[in-house]
Amino acid sequence: MWQRIKNKYHFIKGHLANKIYKSPGKKLICIGVTGTDGKTTTATMIYTVLKNAGYKTALITTVSAIIEDHVFDTGFHVSTPDAFALQSYLKRALDAGVTHVVLEVTSHSLDQYRVLGIPFKVGVLTNISREHLDYHKSMENYMLAKGKLLKAAQVAILNKDDGSYSFFKEHIGRKKVVTYARSLEADVTPQDISLPQTIPGDFNVSNMLAATAACFALGIDRAVIEAGLKRVSLPEGRFEVVYDSDFKVIIDFAHTPNSLEQLLQTVKKTTKGKITHVFGCAGKRDRGKRGPMGEVSARYADRIILTAEDPRDEKIHDINAMIKKGMKGHTDIQEIESRTEAIFYAITHAGKGDTVLLTGKGHEKSMNFGNGETPWNEHEEVYKILKENGKN
Repeated sequence: MWQRIKNKYHFIKGHLANKIYKSPGKKLICIGVTGTDGKTTTATMIYTVLKNAGYKTALITTVSAIIEDHVFDTGFHVSTPDAFALQSYLKRALDAGVTHVVLEVTSHSLDQYRVLGIPFKVGVLTNISREHLDYHKSMENYMLAKGKLLKAAQVAILNKDDGSYSFFKEHIGRKKVVTYARSLEADVTPQDISLPQTIPGDFNVSNMLAATAACFALGIDRAVIEAGLKRVSLPEGRFEVVYDSDFKVIIDFAHTPNSLEQLLQTVKKTTKGKITHVFGCAGKRDRGKRGPMGEVSARYADRIILTAEDPRDEKIHDINAMIKKGMKGHTDIQEIESRTEAIFYAITHAGKGDTVLLTGKGHEKSMNFGNGETPWNEHEEVYKILKENGKN
């Protein structure tokens, strides 16, 4: 009953936002990117290719909204903005002469009608793994929410490497589908496009292939796509090496078991020494992923430091206890509730050739301890600690 009332409220809100701003999305070529992991990076890649191809393009993601070189903060812990904010960004883009908009589209936004009235030309799916089950309650509901973008788009871009492929291929019915894959036969594979070698990780190969498939669907030539991909800079807090001298410090937003595994596999390959992993899990969010996050970290990291990551009004120790249930047999585990102190410990105990990996916060500029948002900047904390220890 309550869910129906909420959905009706969100529908009315989405409808009003369209009415007030006169549905600007209908006059734009809109590309939506959804999935569990890689949305921000894939959207950024598509945006970079389109801009490099000469199209006036806007980008709206977890990190920010970029419209004609103006950068707007989309808010705390937000991937797809509120319906009114989103329509205002689209109106601003239209007024600025933008023709293409690349949007990061979350399951929440699809379920809550935030993207109502946007006729997507292309809908891209990156991958599906467990996430947001505190909200969706089941994987089926989560996937059905993601599927709304693919059903609505003129062209659906699907990942044949992902276990969700068959579900979505059947779910979206008879419509134009472009597939991509790293290791299977598909419409777009690494053999069809020359990918830059400067972007690390197999997961980013998948992201580049997804972006390539989307751009092919928009009629962009291969040579133009290749040139655009060479100009891609990863978004803030996505495999971001912020210190690389006697040891490395990497900041990444990874906060699901799948994204963490993909990230740690890549870090393991590029680390000569030991890996120290600093992370936690968000409070009042999907508790079922905490143990699997711990299991993944324990498989790859040599030292683990559990700390605060938006605990909200849950006790950090209780969250960490659930993470530790997945860390059977791992002996080097520290619990340091203060994230600043955890980072300090990790950096001051790093040896030559080691990697300090900080995950879960990435680009975010706040931390939630249950009493609203407290300013937090992972980058500033790292730089301050490095400077204090003579690592300029």
